[in-house]
Amino acid sequence: MPALIPEYKTHGSAGLDLCSSSEEKIIINSSEAKIISTNLVLEIPEGYEGQIRPRSGLALKSGITVLNSPGTVDSDYRGEIKVLLINLSKEDFEVKFGDRIAQLIISKYEKVNLVSAKEVSDTERGSGGYGSTGVR
Repeated sequence: MPALIPEYKTHGSAGLDLCSSSEEKIIINSSEAKIISTNLVLEIPEGYEGQIRPRSGLALKSGITVLNSPGTVDSDYRGEIKVLLINLSKEDFEVKFGDRIAQLIISKYEKVNLVSAKEVSDTERGSGGYGSTGVR
């Protein structure tokens, strides 16, 4: 089955919709993860990445999300784009051909050169970790 070309659903959409290309229905049972084929192969320019993210409506209404969110598609990857979905609901979820299952964001990134150091500069936050800035 051919890939469905990703589309922006609206003028203001940041993400391109990724669709299932499976000719057979796929059932994702409660608490189960499955890889969903898209039959899509991309050539992303160097300096950019593809980010596979959940669709908010699927997450809210059906408890379906992308397990490794965001999944990264590197610019030198030339294989099929597949989406790792997980069902966090108590109900089974059915995926059919053409269903919009995730979204793809193409994003520019910068590479950095990491340098080993014995010290780092001081900041107001310092080494405060999770929750250290509070909720207000």
